[in-house]
Amino acid sequence: MVEELQRCPGTLKEGFSTYSPSCKRKLFSNKKVAHILPYKSPNQSEEDNEIFLENRKRISISGVQEKLSFTLNKNKLKLTDEGEQGTYILKPIPRDLNLVDQVPANEHLTMQIANQIYKINTADNAIIFFETGEQAYITKRFDIKQDGTKWGKEDFASLAGRSKDSHGKKFKYEDISYEEIAEIIKEHVGAYQIEIEKFYKLILFNFLFSNGDAHLKNFSLLETPDGDYILSPAYDLLNTRLHVADTYFALKKGLFKNGSVKNPNRKDFLKFGETIGISEKRVAILFNAFVENKETVHTLIGKSFLSDKVKKGYSIHYNTRLNTLSKK
Repeated sequence: MVEELQRCPGTLKEGFSTYSPSCKRKLFSNKKVAHILPYKSPNQSEEDNEIFLENRKRISISGVQEKLSFTLNKNKLKLTDEGEQGTYILKPIPRDLNLVDQVPANEHLTMQIANQIYKINTADNAIIFFETGEQAYITKRFDIKQDGTKWGKEDFASLAGRSKDSHGKKFKYEDISYEEIAEIIKEHVGAYQIEIEKFYKLILFNFLFSNGDAHLKNFSLLETPDGDYILSPAYDLLNTRLHVADTYFALKKGLFKNGSVKNPNRKDFLKFGETIGISEKRVAILFNAFVENKETVHTLIGKSFLSDKVKKGYSIHYNTRLNTLSKK
């Protein structure tokens, strides 16, 4: 059974027993959508699991974690039928990770912190529940237009000309750096000065919140109504350290092309900002925003759908990285 809610499972604002008006507006186009799906968890129902398995075969979104394609029919979310365009991606609890039942709440919290506190443009998202009470993470696809056609979207593996066939199984991670991603942005984006600053903020955020899976396919360029390209809303942000023993950076070279930084600190991130073309003054302004807001971050962690034990772990990881960035 689903617990009785006392805060919005989208924005985490208190005083709501379902999605708040602001969440409904952003995520569901103002429709009154229930926070409980009309399905049992795939782990609890063989009948529903068969439907989910069939849906997974059709979804084209890549990645290790299981993803399901959903659409909104009037005010009800449902799995897409064959040939139907999905407008939402649902991620149920995955498998083969530590603390697997905490993954949806982890991703939701991390995305909310990015958007609410650091003003990073993120894919709209929320926690949603199966009838049997298990959490899932739901996010609205930002590459689908209102008429059902798609905006142009290219991830940085494609932009860098990398695939499993050309660069092997670890093509998303090896022999490239975040500095080189910045160079790709400059090559493909007209107003790159603005997008480079957004990219820099995202790199800082991923470090501060222990996202060690920020690989090439987790950054994309998205077409605008004017026909040019900008950085897409951020997606797949979560504290991976809670689930796997990963490294500081997903990309093997790390921040710089020469792969020189193994244990990054404040000076490295300041230097990185200037290296990718941001002025020293702007780097300082952008960087300083990430060593502030400590109390606000802890407040949002406290409101999240993580268990109390995992909230403590999340806070410890954050405090450790914050100390690293704060030391001069």
